[in-house]
Amino acid sequence: MISVDNLAVEFSGSTLFSDVSFNVNPTDKIALMGKNGAGKSTMMKIIAGVQKPTKGKISAPKDAKIAYLPQHLLTEDNCTVFEEAAKAFQYVYEMRDEMDRLNKELETRTDYESKEYMGIIEKVSELGEKYYILEEVNYDAEVEKALKGLGFTQEDMNRQTSEFSGGWRMRIELAKILLQKPDLILLDEPTNHIDIESVIWLEDFLVNKADAVIVISHDRAFIDNITNRTIEVTMGRIYDYKANYSQYLTLREERRASQLKAYQEQQKMIADNRAFIEKFKGTYSKTNQVASRERMLSKLQIIEIDEVDTSALKLRFPPAPRSGDYPVIVKDVSKSYGDHVVFENANMTISRGEKVSFVGRNGEGKSTMVKSILKEIEVEGDCQLGHNVKVGYFAQNQASLLNSEKTVFETVDEVAEGDIRKQVKNILGGFMFQGDDIDKKVGVLSGGERTRLAMVKLLLEPVNLLILDEPTNHLDLKSKDVLKEALKAFDGTLILVSHDRDFLRGLSEKVFEFKEKRVVEHFETIDAFLERNRIKSIAEINMMK
Repeated sequence: MISVDNLAVEFSGSTLFSDVSFNVNPTDKIALMGKNGAGKSTMMKIIAGVQKPTKGKISAPKDAKIAYLPQHLLTEDNCTVFEEAAKAFQYVYEMRDEMDRLNKELETRTDYESKEYMGIIEKVSELGEKYYILEEVNYDAEVEKALKGLGFTQEDMNRQTSEFSGGWRMRIELAKILLQKPDLILLDEPTNHIDIESVIWLEDFLVNKADAVIVISHDRAFIDNITNRTIEVTMGRIYDYKANYSQYLTLREERRASQLKAYQEQQKMIADNRAFIEKFKGTYSKTNQVASRERMLSKLQIIEIDEVDTSALKLRFPPAPRSGDYPVIVKDVSKSYGDHVVFENANMTISRGEKVSFVGRNGEGKSTMVKSILKEIEVEGDCQLGHNVKVGYFAQNQASLLNSEKTVFETVDEVAEGDIRKQVKNILGGFMFQGDDIDKKVGVLSGGERTRLAMVKLLLEPVNLLILDEPTNHLDLKSKDVLKEALKAFDGTLILVSHDRDFLRGLSEKVFEFKEKRVVEHFETIDAFLERNRIKSIAEINMMK
């Protein structure tokens, strides 16, 4: 059992949280929740040992392993993907080297009866016992299973880590963590950089193979499926629920309603007593009662009501101009980069008003197909946009394309035209940019703020074909809900590329699966499609011993 005892963190005289205590049991799967800035990532760093608290401590058994995957990390560029992942078993090689060193020392020593000599023999025996048990494991096979589960191919194993993007390097680090089989896994936004199939694989691994887990995530389906406990960080303290995220939301509302009732009753009691004091102050016969009530009020601890994040995205897409019957037609389209075939002979017809999703592992061609439809790249075959199609496109890297030197207001004002320019401040306010926020430089914005700002630009002109490539990365749960409702109400055609299952549910009427150089059309909901993939994923996980 790992215990968190009386943690407190202070920055420049202000307290982030204080007197935080809880235990992590061997089978706990904990969601760490709270509004942005509440201290979730800071608390996780302290548990991981990479940051010191102002006071308090983390207690764990001497041999306990705690593994931590931060939101952002740097991977060295001096080895292959397989070699980097195999570093998870570094302790095995260190154990072998230590045995070799001790055996050589025994060969040179002659003090056979001494305590030191007997101590070395005992140490060699102890290490040998552990090592020869471990040696039965096929480490190469374990490394391959973990890497393949997280989306790497057999060909990727011998490629240099320097050839991969930050998201793929994150997967290598995740593979190393999973291979170490730690007592506690700490994950800060682990699903931001992995596709649906890999998220399902990771989810099933954490449920079926991992011991204790603490996770920070904006992926509701992920945290609902893996967690059995929720710890909320709010107003400098924590609330601990033996429930997953959805159950926690209900319990939190009940808690706040109870707090509000108690607060209102206390305020009435305070008002009644103050009225009594005011009425009878200076009345000789009531002197003791007045004094008693004044003392009681001075010592009274005021009931606090937990803060509620009232900021909310206000989002509605403009009415879509009418397009032709078939906004997108793809005929026998193939795309290659040199010898690498992304997909071949792909066909799809998307009808007006249809909402479809592109799913599949990263690198299978989802974004490439989007660029093909938009004629941003050359392809073999034919991609046609229908009559009167007006496209609104949110690229996967849309937020990072914003000019860091411009202010929030300038970013929107430069693309607004006509009467809409008079409404720029109101529009920004609807996207949670209020007051001085509009004068902030884009360079200082968080990932979620940049995503919201990029979305503002998308809404300035009516469109009838929306193509959104991973629009929810960095958005919090509330903003994702608002975006989802706006897309449901959108009366145009939607192509959605996303790895967020909860976001896709209820939005997608048809699934185009990108896999093994093919594009397969599935006339089913995203739930049915994912359930079939989950069954296969569970079978793969159960093969891991």
